Amino acid sequence: METVPVLSPIGMWSAGAVPPTFDRAALLAAVERFREPVHVLRESPDGRVGVALDGEVIPHRYLNGHRAYPLLATLPALYPEWLGDRSFCEAHGVRFPYVAGAMANGIATTDIVLAMAEAGMLGFFGAAGLAYPRVEEAVDLLANRLGGTSHAWGVNLIHSPNEPALEEAVADLLLRRGVRRVSASAYLGLTPAIVRYAVSGLRQDAAGNILRANHVFAKISRPEVARHFLSPAPAAMLEALVQAGKITREEAALALRVPLAEDITVEADSGGHTDRQALTAVFPVIAELRDALSLEHGYTRPVRVGAAGGLGTPSAVAAAFSLGAAYVLTGSVNQSAIESGLSPAGKALLAQATMGDVGMAPAADMFEQGVEVQVLKRGTMFGNRAHRLRRAYRDYAGLDAIPADEAAQLEKQALGASLAEVRASTRAFWAERDPSQNERAARDPKHEMALCFRWYLGLSSRWAIVGDPGRRLDYQIWCGPAMGAFNDWVRGSFLEPPEARTVVQIARNLLEGAAACTRAHQLRSYGAPVPPAAYRFAPRPLA
Repeated sequence: METVPVLSPIGMWSAGAVPPTFDRAALLAAVERFREPVHVLRESPDGRVGVALDGEVIPHRYLNGHRAYPLLATLPALYPEWLGDRSFCEAHGVRFPYVAGAMANGIATTDIVLAMAEAGMLGFFGAAGLAYPRVEEAVDLLANRLGGTSHAWGVNLIHSPNEPALEEAVADLLLRRGVRRVSASAYLGLTPAIVRYAVSGLRQDAAGNILRANHVFAKISRPEVARHFLSPAPAAMLEALVQAGKITREEAALALRVPLAEDITVEADSGGHTDRQALTAVFPVIAELRDALSLEHGYTRPVRVGAAGGLGTPSAVAAAFSLGAAYVLTGSVNQSAIESGLSPAGKALLAQATMGDVGMAPAADMFEQGVEVQVLKRGTMFGNRAHRLRRAYRDYAGLDAIPADEAAQLEKQALGASLAEVRASTRAFWAERDPSQNERAARDPKHEMALCFRWYLGLSSRWAIVGDPGRRLDYQIWCGPAMGAFNDWVRGSFLEPPEARTVVQIARNLLEGAAACTRAHQLRSYGAPVPPAAYRFAPRPLA
């Protein structure tokens, strides 16, 4: 039978003004004071393990009769700023390795982006799902407020297979207004829009180093998608962009030597679009792929892998950093903050959610492909109604093919409007946004049905944003289990009521608590009997 290895002292420690302590309260205090160095001691060569925040380390020969303790470890000060990869903060000019994600339909508001920037963190505006004028208005506001400062900020660029022209227009806007960071989401493959954005402005300095003007944060959950962003842009796509006058020949040549993205966000079990992966399973796979491709292509600059999904408590954030995450990205929990674009009624529903109050429902932007999003179940019938529409789309060739009795039930129990009203509203919407959709619908009844059902799926999130009281049971609120975990953590604290939640206080408490959890783990690793309470950081107002 193998024996358990015993930590050998690395020296001796002599007490200062404050003697060492070996009780539960002392260990808890040492965890909370993680910004100070701490010494891990034994009471005697085979005695209890304790801690000291004062005193000095001394060699054996200098004891001179003074009482000293065997020293097992000396842990330096720990700061929340240091939890991630230092190159992340350096590359993006932020203080903390923390990102507020780009919640779609403007739920991640310009107010969130501004608040995060002022706090030394990074926020992305949620441009997905918005009409071009709304995106342009938000980009202009942020560019005017933050464009001339050292603050980091960004905007979402979502893959839009049903509206490629909109994706191109948004990419063009971001380039034109000098937006230096985008959160690329819902991409299954690369498009000219994201490639053009990523490689525009590539150049070399006098030493031959390749410098980036624009940074892509690629949100992924599958290795095959990560590979696209971790590899250089495809040569054929680069050549097509050169021929179209979208990028220069020099930019195309340099693009073959760098990855498309240097920040890869591994999205686990999140709200909205998600594969519901376990972070501990998918993160190491993507990190290994990053290492392999970096070696294969000879990259000289760091390629960072961040973590998202399920991050609603300090221990979850600490776990993400312990996996090797360069940064963390939060989403669901920010929807309940006062700066988010969700209505007070929607925030109240989120504040009541538990971990089991989420489920999958058809996605508006990829309805025809059968893609689903994770949404809140509690207090809303959206999920059930959306699935009912999906079944009708699967079973019938068009709206006119639906039997009269079933059509009547869909109108009453799902759409909340007559099919004639939905048809008229849908046609009016696309007549303004993209008339070709109406032309296609006139030729293809199945496409017309998809557009009409997407009318409900799209408006349901809008009703939650504006707080339409007549449509409360139809609210579509993107939400992952992190929201329930967060609510459980903040219960009884100043962060429990939604009207007290700000994105910065949420972020600082998560990071502060993650640092405390990290310190608790360090102390336990060196033999200190850390009590379970050390891993339960209580939210508090943080300056």
